[in-house]
Amino acid sequence: MAFQLDPEPNVHVFDARGIARRFRHSAIFGALGALRNGETMRFINDHDPIPLLGQLQQRFGDYLTVTYVQRDQGGVVIDFGITGLPEE
Repeated sequence: MAFQLDPEPNVHVFDARGIARRFRHSAIFGALGALRNGETMRFINDHDPIPLLGQLQQRFGDYLTVTYVQRDQGGVVIDFGITGLPEE
């Protein structure tokens, strides 16, 4: 399956398929927590992470945007964006 991997500026690719399943959620939370306002994590996975989306919404609330770039039987590509965080 071919995924859209050509990142634009401020888009960071995170391919979860190469991370052991037991570490994936921690790695995803860490990666999203490192993003700054206006940055996006292009998330690639072998399945649609529906339960994870709920967990991310609880943690990041309105600061997180979720945009499906690709969604089919072979996997998904989701752009997770961060906006509106208080400046550091």
